[in-house]
Amino acid sequence: QVQLVESGGGLVQPGGSLRLSCAASTSLFSIYAMGWYRQAPGKQRELVAAITSGGSTNYADSVKGRFTISRDNAKNTVYLQMNSLKPEDTAVYYCRLGVSTWGQGTQVTVSS
Repeated sequence: QVQLVESGGGLVQPGGSLRLSCAASTSLFSIYAMGWYRQAPGKQRELVAAITSGGSTNYADSVKGRFTISRDNAKNTVYLQMNSLKPEDTAVYYCRLGVSTWGQGTQVTVSS
C-alpha cells in the first residue's frame, strides 16, 4: 500500500513563506497526478494545486501567483511552495496521489 508523508508545516507570520513536501513510497510515482488540498476548521476540503505526470499545473484562484506546486520524480516527492501567506491560508494541508491515496496532513497556521 502506498504511503504519503507530508512535512514542512508550521506557524508563520502573515507575508511569510513555507514549503511543504510530500514523499511517496512508490517507484511508480512519476505516472501519477499529484495534488495539494487543504481543510480549514468548519470548511470542506478544497483543492489548492495539482500537477499532472507531465508537469502541467493548476491552482485555486485564491492562491494563484502566491503558491507553486512542483515535483521531483527522482525523489518521489511533490512540493508546495507557499509565499505571501495570509491568515486565511490557515488549514491542514493534505497531499493526494492519484485519486484515492491521501497523506496524513500537516498543519499550516498563519498568524501574528
